[in-house]
Amino acid sequence: MLIRYRKNYEKIAMGLLSFMPTEKDLKRLQQTIKQYETNDDWQLFLWKEEEDIVGLIGVLLRAPDVVEIQHISVNPSHRHQGIGKQMVKALKETYPDRRLCANEWTASFLDKCNACHE
Repeated sequence: MLIRYRKNYEKIAMGLLSFMPTEKDLKRLQQTIKQYETNDDWQLFLWKEEEDIVGLIGVLLRAPDVVEIQHISVNPSHRHQGIGKQMVKALKETYPDRRLCANEWTASFLDKCNACHE
């Protein structure tokens, strides 16, 4: 189930973000989390399986009709179970009137999900 990020999930979110190639540095991680916390155009969601947070997807709301996926990450022990695809599907349902696109770091995954990307 896709849930919105809240401050009390900060450590979990930072842990999941650290699996992204661009987010290895602690300072960079902190800047990214701050961006999601302070900018309304940046939205961060977590994926909950039963009681565990196992995935994360972060987006930038571009223009009135575009959602660009900035980050997507799944806990390594939960990979290859379709969680990433479920997150993308839930994101499409969250923003039904917007086109889903990717940045350079998420494009290859989004291609696998058969979504459009730029």
